[in-house]
Amino acid sequence: MKNPTYVAELQKKLGAPSSETLESLRLLKAFLRLAPDQRSEVIELIERLAAQPPDDPSLC
Repeated sequence: MKNPTYVAELQKKLGAPSSETLESLRLLKAFLRLAPDQRSEVIELIERLAAQPPDDPSLC
């Protein structure tokens, strides 16, 4: 995807990605760089956090 013409054509067709999309891709790339045992630890942590009720109801 280093070809600027190709990237420009894609952006013209699809539009510019949102900052949330870019951040999600950065996080995904970082996650994929982790060792498999580290990935499972991250997944477990996220599952525990998702199961906990929020401390501050105004954040929902």
